[in-house]
Amino acid sequence: MRRLLLLSLAFIAAWLTAIAPAAAKDSGYVLGPNDTIAVQVYGQPDAGVTTRIKADGTIVMPLIGTVTADGATQLELADTVKRKLIKGGYFKDPFVNVEVVAYVSKVVNVAGKVSTPGVFPLDRDYTVLEVLLKSGWLREQGASYIYLRRASDNKEIKLEAEALVRGSPDKNVKLEPGDTLFVPDADTFTIYGAVSHVGVFAITPGMTLRQAIAIAGGVSASGSERKVALIRGGGKEVNAAIDEPVQKGDVYIVKERLF
Repeated sequence: MRRLLLLSLAFIAAWLTAIAPAAAKDSGYVLGPNDTIAVQVYGQPDAGVTTRIKADGTIVMPLIGTVTADGATQLELADTVKRKLIKGGYFKDPFVNVEVVAYVSKVVNVAGKVSTPGVFPLDRDYTVLEVLLKSGWLREQGASYIYLRRASDNKEIKLEAEALVRGSPDKNVKLEPGDTLFVPDADTFTIYGAVSHVGVFAITPGMTLRQAIAIAGGVSASGSERKVALIRGGGKEVNAAIDEPVQKGDVYIVKERLF
């Protein structure tokens, strides 16, 4: 148990070290059309505004008029507003703050079997794993893999959850605005006959027939692990090997032994 704990702590430390350089380079959320922002000039409430960034990327501010917000971070826009206020002779050294009220232009969509599906803002650089964790992770009824659909080219990539957790850098890719993550229903198999619990069960990574029987509560007193039939892909009934991998849609019939 102590060794497992140390390994877990080492993994977490390595993961934090790996993401630290990326976080340091992250300059913040880049504003875009249809985002709603609040621009505040402290001590001067009439000089601020809460507004939606227009399609041309601009906002209209009291006193200084039109300001380009598209492509700027919150800090950059605050600095632009501050300089314009000083240049216009309105204030000597104003303190300007910009907050995002509603993220619209740069978001990712998470759907399917996760705890909290929805739309998540890319207020910084996020990887697939980080967004899945924000969504509450995969539900028990979900598959052990995730589909990533890229907004840039509409390509769909299948990612294994286990590879993401292990920190595979080629799998845990950085998300881009408009990307969609989808967790489908779990792949399932059916088992009936001489087992304790007949029914449809989810397939876990690397599952064998032996494990499938265990999930079904084991064989009954009259059943035998050596007498299991398999129907795969709608084909004919064949004998199943106890250590063979379970595949999506497999149907197993555990038969009774002969006394």
